[in-house]
Amino acid sequence: MGKKKQSGDSLGRSLIKDRFGSRHKSGNRSMLHTSELNDGYEWGRLNLQSVTEESSFQEFLSTAELAGTEFQAEKLNIKFVNPAVGVGLLTTDERKNVEKKHSEFKNLLKIPRRPAWDKGISADELQLREKNQFLEWRRGLATLQDEEGLLLTPYEKNLDFWRQLWRVVERSDIVAQILDARNPLLFRCEDLERYVKEVGREKQNLLILNKADFLTHAQRRTWAKYFDACQLTVAFFSATLAADDSIPEQSEDEQSEEEEEQEDEGNDSEYETEEEEEVIGDEDVSVFNGKNSAKLLGREELIALFKRLLPQDHPRVMRGVTTVGLVGYPNVGKSSTINAILKDKKVSVSATPGKTKHFQTLYVDQHLLLCDCPGLVMPSFVTTKADMVVNGILPVDQMKDHVPPVNLLATLIPREVLQAHYSIMIPKPMEGEDPDRPPTAEELLNAYGYSRGFMTQNGQPDNPRSARYVLKDLLCGRLLYCQAPPGIPQSSYHTVPVTRPRHVPQPTPAAVRAAAVNKVSGDDLDKMFFKKASLGAHSKGVQRISSGSTSQPGSVSGSTMSLNGEDKPWKNHKEKRNKKEKLRRLYRHLDVQ
Repeated sequence: MGKKKQSGDSLGRSLIKDRFGSRHKSGNRSMLHTSELNDGYEWGRLNLQSVTEESSFQEFLSTAELAGTEFQAEKLNIKFVNPAVGVGLLTTDERKNVEKKHSEFKNLLKIPRRPAWDKGISADELQLREKNQFLEWRRGLATLQDEEGLLLTPYEKNLDFWRQLWRVVERSDIVAQILDARNPLLFRCEDLERYVKEVGREKQNLLILNKADFLTHAQRRTWAKYFDACQLTVAFFSATLAADDSIPEQSEDEQSEEEEEQEDEGNDSEYETEEEEEVIGDEDVSVFNGKNSAKLLGREELIALFKRLLPQDHPRVMRGVTTVGLVGYPNVGKSSTINAILKDKKVSVSATPGKTKHFQTLYVDQHLLLCDCPGLVMPSFVTTKADMVVNGILPVDQMKDHVPPVNLLATLIPREVLQAHYSIMIPKPMEGEDPDRPPTAEELLNAYGYSRGFMTQNGQPDNPRSARYVLKDLLCGRLLYCQAPPGIPQSSYHTVPVTRPRHVPQPTPAAVRAAAVNKVSGDDLDKMFFKKASLGAHSKGVQRISSGSTSQPGSVSGSTMSLNGEDKPWKNHKEKRNKKEKLRRLYRHLDVQ
């Protein structure tokens, strides 16, 4: 007999494996290189792993571990995630209501602060204070989600990552947030800017809009004016172009617009009122220096901006050295920006969010130092979970439901652009539907999967695989969509360029069947109804049906068979020819004398 199969592990065994199982598998790992912090933490021995999404059970365990209590003490704070939240798309009215709620509770959305400490406090006491404050911060965000029903990004839940952010802010003179220029406000953390000023009034905030080569000069100028109103310094940069030294030269129209902006900047600075100076002075000690430029900066120009952002006599953390801390969401191009500035690959780059695990310091020259912080997903409001996948906050390869993100993509990119880009024919809306509606995820992925040969074993298009390819095309810019600043109509800000569509071959009947969705139209019902074969008029007695075969000896006269006779037309007698017959019939000729 075989060994009896175990029914399953107990709860206690599962808890032990979840907490201590990875240690036995990993073995002795090499020391990870980090900068010397001397703040009581052994950063080199940390095997950091970003934690953004947790199940209700995992969140319960981590909360209990932070509190340092038994499990029963935190049972009332367990958060059960409704599986229906964030699935699908919102209507226009629903989205407006959600955005109204976001602006109402924006001030309650904060990042964790490092508790006050001095040299006399021990490392254990400091870590205990940090855990308690971090636990209270997480409880506050959970309460905001439960009571108000708001959806937040899956913010970083590993305290060690926030400790590195605190250290980067303390060591930096300029804290630069690297944002995706296609949707900067989604990646901007306003509370981080406030925290920088809390740590040191002499510190300066800077916004670097990476991937700005996706924007036109008019779009960059629109964002420059927006951040002018916010009294923030912004720089437009492209790590990809800077690494290749291929920053495009400005056209004559762009140069004339740049000169007009500089003239307006000079005129505005001459007639700046005392009231404006007081407002800016209360907000920022270093004073906001006029208007932002919409020019796409190269490597040398960005380095020059770092150095001139602070005056020579401005206090610094290190004498004679300007330290720039680089902070940003995963997958916004932070590591690529550092490599482009250094003209060398000092930081590993990956398309998967969260590649950088430890912060490190890198000298550009003797007067400029870069401090790289691990990619942090900070808490911010989002309308649906599909928004996070489409914008690269959540990795595409780890998504569990591909339908909502692809549905959102289909609403952002017009049908004509998708058909021309992929050389496919997407099924048109059926009768009774809105003829201008965007294609559904099933319609788009069926057509894409069949054209690329992404099929399952059952002969159906592999939609999850196709969804990953289409979403990655949006993330890398092959499918371009840029979000407009607040107050600017999206239709006037981002217009889809009219490109010459590539030749789309006429789909074959097999392709039409493969790309078709499981819907039945009125025409299909009509065809099915009238396609039924008629047996002719009803008559009493024997009804004859034409069989289409030639008459054989012994068969029914003509080429007909009787329905109520022994011959049954639904039986195929030809299949019995090769079957075994009775032996007496098979050898009957031997009996004949």
